[in-house]
Amino acid sequence: MTRGLLLFLLLLAGNARADGVLHLYNWNNYIAEETIARFEAQCACRVVQDYYSDNEEMLAKLAAGASGYDIIVPTGNAMESLIRQRALRPLDKSMLPKLKNINPAYLDTAFDPGNQFSVPYAYTLTLIGYNVEKMRELGLPTDTWAVIFEPKYLEKVKGRITVLDSQRELIAAALKYLGYSANDTDEAHWKQARDLIIRAKPYWAAFNASSYIKELTVGDIWLVHGYSNDIFQANLDAQNAGRKFSIASSIPKQGAVLSLDSMVLHKTGPQPDLAHQFINFMLDGKNSAELTNLIGSGNPNLDAMRYIKPEIAQNQAIFPDPQHLANLEMLRDLDRNQRRILSRIWTEIKLR
Repeated sequence: MTRGLLLFLLLLAGNARADGVLHLYNWNNYIAEETIARFEAQCACRVVQDYYSDNEEMLAKLAAGASGYDIIVPTGNAMESLIRQRALRPLDKSMLPKLKNINPAYLDTAFDPGNQFSVPYAYTLTLIGYNVEKMRELGLPTDTWAVIFEPKYLEKVKGRITVLDSQRELIAAALKYLGYSANDTDEAHWKQARDLIIRAKPYWAAFNASSYIKELTVGDIWLVHGYSNDIFQANLDAQNAGRKFSIASSIPKQGAVLSLDSMVLHKTGPQPDLAHQFINFMLDGKNSAELTNLIGSGNPNLDAMRYIKPEIAQNQAIFPDPQHLANLEMLRDLDRNQRRILSRIWTEIKLR
């Protein structure tokens, strides 16, 4: 076999593999296995997934040169960064007839006006999770950030409370409690938030963004600053284990953060047509609902509501009513100088 013929056959084989493979870069456990299997059967293709645990990890990997992802599912502020870097491919909406299923409340965001690049996928709220029986026994409120930050409440749960190990999320909660926007960038207000956190810190068991689900489930922790889908999972696990308590969540009256994750096309993805097929597939109500039923994520798809389990659809910490929804904010991206200042403040918090 000549070298030229061998090279031709290798290229042909490579293209055949590419034609049948969709590369998805997603959060871990953020799509149901049966959903993937159904899409693969429908398109006669294969979906290959890579996973990330936070937006910074995903952005860092892409910045280091990772390529070839057809679809990524970033949160709004990370998507804003990707758009600014010109890392995304614009959508061809003629290939997305089911885009009409998305609730207009989640379209035309500040991150992507007109949804030139993004299609809403799912969302989580950052709120208060708690052991219902313990909080009732102690007479503690569950509708205010005060229970996370005020010593008069914290002394009753000392060592039984965790907060997220996330500078943006924790600072945002403190800012909301102080009466500011979660996106406030006034350094003086950030320092007020820092002082509030440092005052509360001795009462907290840990900064924890991962194992707090298990600790809630087994009853070691009674109160958390965490994500709505994690708290949903903790209660599900507690009930399945036959625990004699339940886990609930609440949106504080001062407001909270809503994190909207969207499907976007990375410019290095080799399969834009197949990627559009996948996005339109995920816009189908039944396919979209499977994620919510699996992990308790919020869902911006109106057609999905008829497929979502009633106990989830009626949970206002997952599907907030208009009053609570109006008091939720999506975090915006920070510029380099703001990130530097916030990192310094976060270091001060951790070292105190």
